[in-house]
Amino acid sequence: MIEIIKADGVIEKQCIENLKSRSDEVQQEVHQIVETILRDVKKNGDKALFEYTANFDGVNIKDFQVTKEEIEEAVNSVDKDFLKALNTAKNNIWFYHENQKQRSWMVTKEDGVLLGQQVRPLKKVGLYVPGGTAAYPSSVLMNAIPAKVAGVENIVMVTPPSKDGKVNPNILAAAKVAGVDQIFKIGGAQAIGALAYGTESIPKVDKIVGPGNIYVATAKRNVYGNVDIDMIAGPSEILIVADKDANAEFIAADLMSQAEHDVLSSAILITDDMNLAYKVREELNSQLKSMSRKDIITRSIEDYGAIIVTRDIKESLKLANDIAPEHLELMVKEPMRYLGDVENAGSIFLGAYAPEPLGDYIAGPNHVLPTSGTARFFSPLSVDSFIKKSSYLYYTEEAFLKIGNEAIKLAETEGLTAHANSLKVRLK
Repeated sequence: MIEIIKADGVIEKQCIENLKSRSDEVQQEVHQIVETILRDVKKNGDKALFEYTANFDGVNIKDFQVTKEEIEEAVNSVDKDFLKALNTAKNNIWFYHENQKQRSWMVTKEDGVLLGQQVRPLKKVGLYVPGGTAAYPSSVLMNAIPAKVAGVENIVMVTPPSKDGKVNPNILAAAKVAGVDQIFKIGGAQAIGALAYGTESIPKVDKIVGPGNIYVATAKRNVYGNVDIDMIAGPSEILIVADKDANAEFIAADLMSQAEHDVLSSAILITDDMNLAYKVREELNSQLKSMSRKDIITRSIEDYGAIIVTRDIKESLKLANDIAPEHLELMVKEPMRYLGDVENAGSIFLGAYAPEPLGDYIAGPNHVLPTSGTARFFSPLSVDSFIKKSSYLYYTEEAFLKIGNEAIKLAETEGLTAHANSLKVRLK
C-alpha cells in the first residue's frame, strides 16, 4: 500500500534521498564485462559480433543486416490498426519537432565584420532498440523522427534478434514508418561497440541514442567521447501535483502507468488535500487488481511511491522542483496558471486530459526524457540532439586594426606569445 506522508520539512527530503538511491553506481563487474566486450569488438569486428550473438542471443546469424524483404514482410504482418496508429503518432511527432528546427544565421556590423553560426545535421546516427519483452515501437519513432527532421543522412538501427533469427515485426514496422535507413540484428554492449567503432558490416556513427539494459547503458557511457550519446537513462518516474478538484481515479491510473515499467520506477502524488490523498490510495488498491503487471506496480509503489500532503499548491510545486521529475502532471483546476512556476521537469502534462501515456505515444513531444533529477540541467531528446553548430567570423583590415592591440594585450597577459605574434604581424 502506498504511504501517505504529511510534509514537515524533513520527511519529504528523506523521500527525495530515497529516490536518488535508485541510481547507484554500476557494479564493477558490469564495467569489466562491458569493457571486455568493447575491446573485443574494436579489435575483431564482425567476428566478435557473431560470437556474442551466438552466446548471448542463442542464434547463429549469417548476415546482420535486415533485408528489404524482411521489412516488407513485417509491415504486411502487423495489425493494420497498429500501423494506422504508428502513422498518426509519426505525423504528430514530426509536427512537434519541426518547430524545433534552428537556422544558420549571420550578422554584419558597420565596420565590415561578419559574425555567424552555421547549423548542420550529424551525418550518421545509431539507434539502439531493445528486443524481447522490452520491445517498444514508440521509442523507434521518438528517437528516429527528430533525427530525420534535423536532416541526418543515415539512421542505423541495431536490435537483438529473437531465437529464430528474426526481429520483432512491430519494431520493423515502426522503423519503416520512421524512415530508418539501415537495420542490423545485433544487441547488447556489442551493438554499442559496433556503432562506436564500426565493423566490416556495421558503420561507425557520430551519435548513439536509444534505451537499453544496464550493459547497454554502461557501454554507451564508456564509448562517450569516441561518439556522442543522448543520455544515461535511469528508472522511469512520474510526479503528479494535484489540488482538491482533481479526479482521484485519473491520478491513480496515471501513477500506475509509470510504476508498471520497473520495480525501481517512482510514482509520487503531491497534494494539498488530505481527503484526495485517501481517495487516491483507495483507487490504487481498487484498480491494481486488474493490472497485468500488478506485482511490479505493487513493489514499485511500496518502495519508491508516496503521497505527500503539503500546506498549499505553492509548497507542492517547490517540492516538485526539488525532485525534478521525468514526467510532471499538473492535475489542478487552472494548470496554465502554474506552468510558469515549474522550473525542473522533463515533460509537463497540463490538466485532467493530458495523461503521461498520451505523451509517451502519440501527442508529439518526445518521450526520451531526463531522469533521476537530471531535469535540473538536461533536456528532452530533440532536433537539437542531432545537429552541430560552427561559428564563423570575417574581419576587414580596417576592423582588425581597431581591435588588434587589445587582443594582443589579452594574449600577453596569458603568457601566450605565439598568439600575440599572430596578431602583431598583421599590425606592421
